[in-house]
Amino acid sequence: MKFITENKERWITGLLLLAVVVAVGVIDNYTLMWAFLGLFYFVGFSEAMKLYDIQRKAPYYYATAIWVVAYFYPNPDDLFFVIAIFLGGKLAYTKKHIKRKLILPFLYPVSGFLYIFMLYREYGIEWMFWLLVIVAMSDVGAFFVGKTIGKTPFSPTSPNKTLEGVAGGVFFATIFGTYLAYSMDLVSISVAIIVSLLTSVASIFGDLFESYLKREAGVKDSGTLLPGHGGVLDRVDGYLFGAIIMVITLRAI
Repeated sequence: MKFITENKERWITGLLLLAVVVAVGVIDNYTLMWAFLGLFYFVGFSEAMKLYDIQRKAPYYYATAIWVVAYFYPNPDDLFFVIAIFLGGKLAYTKKHIKRKLILPFLYPVSGFLYIFMLYREYGIEWMFWLLVIVAMSDVGAFFVGKTIGKTPFSPTSPNKTLEGVAGGVFFATIFGTYLAYSMDLVSISVAIIVSLLTSVASIFGDLFESYLKREAGVKDSGTLLPGHGGVLDRVDGYLFGAIIMVITLRAI
């Protein structure tokens, strides 16, 4: 009870967010999903711009154009490469070195959001739920195993993470992810194991990468939108890496 009362704001925000996510998933409407993900996309992009210390307006116009086009375009994940070529060409043409880091917010978090949207478009809401469970179990498993038996530091980027906790998170995510996918008849058990394992590992490093960005920027949270949780990137960091690996792995096998 003490753990709950001391983190009351975090629990309330988490439950409200979960309720909204469940409602959007149950409705399962294409336009609603695009708008819902778009909200997180734009807030996350704004947070990333601050973390990268980019104070220019043009990237916001590019980001808006990408998300609007993603609604109609059959392969939204292609759009990252389009913007990368555009910015690369612009850099070469203007020779302004200050433009080099403009690609960063499109690398992260834009590419991740495009792959999450692509997962929904190409596979469906059940696969989004699969991703949700894998990443959530990676976090929960890592937290409880780390608190229980964690001793070995995992990375200097995130001193609180332990190797035992990470291993526990990946283990539980793989078990629960495999069971879910197989019980829902999404894929064969062998594919379920591979996808769950790789997606979980990717989500761990997604969380680690966001921690790295915050350390570089000298901030505790990526934003303040979600009381008790921080910003949007603090909540979706694992999904941004996990979705990319999940889609690529599913296409490969």
